[in-house]
Amino acid sequence: MTIKDTPEEWEIRATETPFVGNKTSVRTDDVVMPDGSVVRRDYQVHPGSVAVVALDAEDRVHVIRQYRHPVRHKLWEIPAGLLDVPGENPLHAAQRELYEEAHVKAEDWRVLTDVYTTPGGCDESVRIFLARDLSEADGQRFEVEDEEADMEHARVPVEELVRGVLAGELHNNCLVVGVLSLVAARNGDGLDALRPAGAPWPARPFES
Repeated sequence: MTIKDTPEEWEIRATETPFVGNKTSVRTDDVVMPDGSVVRRDYQVHPGSVAVVALDAEDRVHVIRQYRHPVRHKLWEIPAGLLDVPGENPLHAAQRELYEEAHVKAEDWRVLTDVYTTPGGCDESVRIFLARDLSEADGQRFEVEDEEADMEHARVPVEELVRGVLAGELHNNCLVVGVLSLVAARNGDGLDALRPAGAPWPARPFES
């Protein structure tokens, strides 16, 4: 038996969008179940995101600490952000986010993993990259505002982040998945065996 997610779409009898926000919206679909019954499903429609595990030569990951109002926490996270336009190349978006949030550039990029963050209530898909061979970015730092104006920056050893994840002290989805995927890749075929940065992403198709 092959353990692999497969695309499938059940019949939708009706759909509406009761809320449209600045970046996301809420959709309500009437979905036909296998027994023929019809049930309503509400979910957030999301443009998709990218995130970056930026690993330096001392085996430290660049992390940021930011206030997240929905969960009333300041969370340690890895640089991440939305796909700004439909069909945007995710590598370009990841490079932009690493520059804007960390003022860092990287010469070596790989895909760590692709993940649906909360598939029971949101269609968001995130591509998490591994970035290596880091250096300070050229030019002025990106001007931040709102929650980002209060961000803190740090470079933390991988083993310390793993400890924090398993101790229940670090909770950000992309950080957790990214760091544990990094460790799993190292213990498997190695980081150079990861998918190339331009690997296909069926959840968010893009132009090369």
